[in-house]
Amino acid sequence: MWTPTNRAIYKRTGLGYGSSLTNDEWALLEPLLPPPCRCGRKRKWPMRLIVEAMFYILRAGCAWDMLPREFPPLSTVYRWFARFRDSGTWEIISHYLVIRDRERVGRAASPTAGVLDNQSVKTAEAGGPRGYDAGKKVKGRKRHALVDTDGRALKLQVRPADVQDRDGAVPLLRSSRRSFPFLEKVFADSGYAGERVASATRITVEIVRKAVDQVGFTVHKRRWVVERFFAWLGRNRRFYRDVERLISSAEAFLYAASAIILIRRMGRCLSDSE
Repeated sequence: MWTPTNRAIYKRTGLGYGSSLTNDEWALLEPLLPPPCRCGRKRKWPMRLIVEAMFYILRAGCAWDMLPREFPPLSTVYRWFARFRDSGTWEIISHYLVIRDRERVGRAASPTAGVLDNQSVKTAEAGGPRGYDAGKKVKGRKRHALVDTDGRALKLQVRPADVQDRDGAVPLLRSSRRSFPFLEKVFADSGYAGERVASATRITVEIVRKAVDQVGFTVHKRRWVVERFFAWLGRNRRFYRDVERLISSAEAFLYAASAIILIRRMGRCLSDSE
């Protein structure tokens, strides 16, 4: 619930934009980014400003060539974004922050349970792989998300919307084994029921079905956590549609958004402790 106390905690006055980082947040993120090269030409633009430009694109949902003038040039920001995308930097950062945030609240570093779901979104005219989701009547792509029981993103993948839930779950679960080997159980809806998902890995898939007499909206146990995660992602206007030509770019933005959630959460905790 929004109260005057909560609003004061989440208020970001004094920053250039709502997507900008506080000093505490930057202190968390800076050690995880590539350090400057010891040889060759020195960086003309500070890395903090480059990262904040990426976050501005993500939060504002604008085109790359509409970056405000106080940020580095478009070519510089996009070059670094492409470098982070191709090297999996945002995924690595998100993975580290998940572990650190879990340890902060007294939980094991690697989760043993998770929640699985997907979200279908329309695509723009940028092109790239896409499909038609006949169930939700959406032509575009699906964002498949595996989160822990508190809603932290463990594994995120993007597929064309015509890929069935069961088909999209198999590579997602298999790819999670290397990063989170102690994952034992995953909760999901009836779209993931079937032998193919159940036998894909050693992870037990428990189907949380809706009540037989359900009428209208109802919060389902376990499943609401991943729905809340998608709502958190929805704060970024870049995700109103999938406007990326490359699926790898769409996944990189998803991991960057999940990292922002944890950076802000942990940054507030640092501020409160001080």
